[in-house]
Amino acid sequence: MRKRGLKFVVVLALIGAVAGACGSEAADDAGAAGSGAASDLRAALFRVLGEHVNLAAATTGQALAGNTAGFEGAAAALEGNSNDIAGAIGSVYGMETQNAFDPLWKKHIGFFVDYTQGKAAGDQAKQDKAVADLTAYADEFGAVIESVTEERLAKADVSTLVMDHILGLKAVVDAQAAKDFGAAYAGLRPAYAHMQMICDPLAAAIAEQFPDKY
Repeated sequence: MRKRGLKFVVVLALIGAVAGACGSEAADDAGAAGSGAASDLRAALFRVLGEHVNLAAATTGQALAGNTAGFEGAAAALEGNSNDIAGAIGSVYGMETQNAFDPLWKKHIGFFVDYTQGKAAGDQAKQDKAVADLTAYADEFGAVIESVTEERLAKADVSTLVMDHILGLKAVVDAQAAKDFGAAYAGLRPAYAHMQMICDPLAAAIAEQFPDKY
């Protein structure tokens, strides 16, 4: 299992997703305002985050199955999605925010890599530590989102959404590792649907933060 590829297993870069939506979907409509533009933003967010969930599950599934070619293909697709997100951060929030966010993002990814590796090796202690690290990370991430959105989204609310997302994908990974593919696909559906619960408040916050665009 290559750590370079696994670093893209789970991408919780919600700010990046917002940036990607704003940068790629709304740039041509920067002068638009009102509910139509806000609805477009919500749709763009759901597309990006839904893609993330599906590609993350494909990547973990191939990795845990030991399918090197499948893993590398899925990881490359997920990396492309992640690169689109990261590249748009600076265009919306500025390079200072992008540079501050980058190490936080990478720290979280490392925690999930630890969990996946622990699962593959049957190392319960490593899994437990990764879950504890991810739980603490959700609070840290919530504080960052609260700051970036200028308190339009509360730390506690963001932390809860992030933790639900982590646990949803964790359940999929657990089922994949157990070769319970029925449970894995069943778990993927609510993990995907949960992205709508993230998109709606994010879209509302961004629309308020950038009224000239939305």
